[in-house]
Amino acid sequence: MSIGNSPEDDRPSIGRALQQARIAAGLTVEEVSSSTRVRIPIVHAIEEDDFSRSGGDVYARGHIRMFARAVRLDPDPLIAEFDAEHGGRPAPTPAAPLFEAERIRSEPRRPNWTAAMVAAIVAVVGFVGFTLFNGEDEGSGSAQVAEGSTPDKTTTKPATTKPADPKPAPSESVIAAAPRDKVTVRLSATEGRSWISAKDHNGRLLFDGLLNKGDSKTFQDKERVDLVLGDAGAIDLFVNGKKVDDEFESGQVERLSYTKGDPEVG
Repeated sequence: MSIGNSPEDDRPSIGRALQQARIAAGLTVEEVSSSTRVRIPIVHAIEEDDFSRSGGDVYARGHIRMFARAVRLDPDPLIAEFDAEHGGRPAPTPAAPLFEAERIRSEPRRPNWTAAMVAAIVAVVGFVGFTLFNGEDEGSGSAQVAEGSTPDKTTTKPATTKPADPKPAPSESVIAAAPRDKVTVRLSATEGRSWISAKDHNGRLLFDGLLNKGDSKTFQDKERVDLVLGDAGAIDLFVNGKKVDDEFESGQVERLSYTKGDPEVG
């Protein structure tokens, strides 16, 4: 008989694994709550393996999945462990019986050959009449030309519409014109979405949330702007009219500070 715990006994619980991943990512509970929209008390409870505040197993699975993605952890093993500890995943709803679908299936309609023949005869008569009528008009027109009348050669030029001027693409000139007595920071999500947080020199929160791909945010302060970037590799950063060329990696968390004399990474 062996003495000691097996490797599975040493494996951290769901809450402990999420807490360790959050600390490794450099995120606070408040930052995880802001990016996942899960209330702070529920985040604390999940880290303590208390899922009673999630409102049921279905909501608990959703909270675990969003928490894991926020701290860059694979959610599938955690969901599987949760299902094993809480009676498994609920059974899917059975499909409706096949005979019910067949019962409401409409019978194919047979073609109405009589109506088709009548339509064909009407079309032939109309075509013959149209041909005879056009022939008479062409004859009278030829006679008028033969008598010496000059046909009207005036042509009407199609009206042309001037295409609308394309809207100018946003440039860095707006950023470059920022006042020199303030620090101006602009964030653009060009490679994907990222959670960001911005504060002024007094610690007052200017923004805390997700910046989706294609969106931009601009912040100003008279002394300093403090930033936290959840995924710095997805962000293009401009400070006081100049682009910061630091090569941030995808998924990298960065804490930065900028003043009027920057760009310099704080």
